[in-house]
Amino acid sequence: MAIVVAIDGPSGSGKSSVSRGVARELGLRYLDTGAQYRAMTWWILRNGIDPADSSSIALAAAKPLISSGTDPAAPSITVDGTDVAEEIRSGEVTAAVSKVAAVQAVRDRLIALQRELIARASEQSGGIVAEGRDIADVVYPAAEAKIYLTASPAVRAARRGAELGAAGDSVRTEAELARRDAEDAKTTRPLDAAPGATVVDATELDLEQVIAKVARLVSAAR
Repeated sequence: MAIVVAIDGPSGSGKSSVSRGVARELGLRYLDTGAQYRAMTWWILRNGIDPADSSSIALAAAKPLISSGTDPAAPSITVDGTDVAEEIRSGEVTAAVSKVAAVQAVRDRLIALQRELIARASEQSGGIVAEGRDIADVVYPAAEAKIYLTASPAVRAARRGAELGAAGDSVRTEAELARRDAEDAKTTRPLDAAPGATVVDATELDLEQVIAKVARLVSAAR
């Protein structure tokens, strides 16, 4: 039976690593919705549009062709056929993505794309693990398994710092995560679990332990 797994949570909670691990463990597809918003932001910046200019962004939101690969072993993200997997993780994109993601035309476009990918995976495979800020309550409320992944601010900052090679500047990283959460909270619920979601606190767990715990929850829901 196909299953849709929705994994939400704040910045730095480990959603991407956990979601990919669970998808590999259970033989499911994988969708990183945050990468789509970053891809849109990369395109906006590359085309000289001010990320604070919501009107111009709304007019341009339908132009780029954004494509997400759903193989958890090698997820891909392209814009107009160009691989942007590395470019979308730049500091410039990170600083602007919350503003771009808050534009309703962008949200409408990408949520429709996300629903299409989830439906396709449900029809053609065993299902999909989709991760982001609002999968369980906005993108796909009918998900059979809903997980809200979180961790303490200090742990989230340490993990994000390690990813970015900035482990020695945890205070700055924690402040940046708090800024992102505050920006995202204007349009999503990064600090609240969706109705029916199981909260998984990863503060005291390593990655493999979190993957195993979430995989057990998904198997039970299946």
